[in-house]
Amino acid sequence: MHVNLIGALDASPTQRQIHIVMDGRDQTERLSADRAGIARAADLLAEGGLVAFPTETVYGLGGDATGGLSVARIFEAKGRPSFNPLIVHVPDLATAETLIDLGPPLRRLAETFWPGPLTLVAPIRAEAEIADLVTAGLPTLAVRVPLHPVAQALLTTVERPIAAPSANPSGRISPTTADHVLDGLSGRIAAVLDAGPCDVGLESTIIGAGEDRPVLLRPGGLALEEIEAVLGAELAARGADITAPGQLSSHYAPGATLRLNAAAPESGEAWLGFGSEPVLGTPCLDLSPSRDLTEAAANLFAYLRRLDDQSARIAVAPIPETGLGAAINDRLHRAAAPRS
Repeated sequence: MHVNLIGALDASPTQRQIHIVMDGRDQTERLSADRAGIARAADLLAEGGLVAFPTETVYGLGGDATGGLSVARIFEAKGRPSFNPLIVHVPDLATAETLIDLGPPLRRLAETFWPGPLTLVAPIRAEAEIADLVTAGLPTLAVRVPLHPVAQALLTTVERPIAAPSANPSGRISPTTADHVLDGLSGRIAAVLDAGPCDVGLESTIIGAGEDRPVLLRPGGLALEEIEAVLGAELAARGADITAPGQLSSHYAPGATLRLNAAAPESGEAWLGFGSEPVLGTPCLDLSPSRDLTEAAANLFAYLRRLDDQSARIAVAPIPETGLGAAINDRLHRAAAPRS
């Protein structure tokens, strides 16, 4: 079944009655970009579902950035990913500043280029209610204010920050239409909000806060010359201490040492289990008593932090190398790597 896209946000009540379209290949909803479609997308996001939505760059795969399970489902839907940091989308600068501390140079860029195809990476505020999985354990958060009117309407309606990498399987070409999204993610996500092709078609430029001046972390849909003109200086070269989505081999290094694939904790070790029995007299947390890998992914960073506060050594139960287990193991190996 197919229904033509209704692009106007002020569509008539008669039009709004047909805003949901089921793609014949699956049960992923194709939502028209009218008020009813946006309201349905916001409801799905609030319930923990995944909704692909248009921005001026590419379609993003949105999930509630405050919910660990929602964020874990993003990684699951994209398929065997690494736990790289995600970009959080918000409707305006004021909302962004409740989440991150921009500092003067990045704030100047935000005031000039937001909304638009620019992502800024800055220290996350202690009071920001963002799931640990979004930042991959980093002390920074990547934030963007999209220009697309449908993205703006969705973010305003849902009233919560939305984590959204590109809406495609990991390693595939980024999607610039709803059909592209369905080609890769049909049946894996709740819905796609269809507003036609994206205007820019290239991911956002990512800029981070360097020690003395901002740093280019990823080129993208905003020209570097425009950014440097506003700053009145060249961007700094990226160094190993600057982090952004998808860049570094190590994102979270707890103070405690990790022993992986352990059958049980040894004396003096805390225990991070996976469907394991607790050990008396030992600090214990279970990533998922039911051995659900999505639940385990959602709990990983928070539980590592909690055990890090309780012990200098952590034993970690074996995690299956399937589905999200591959990403969990990848993250654990990075956390256990020798400190440089």
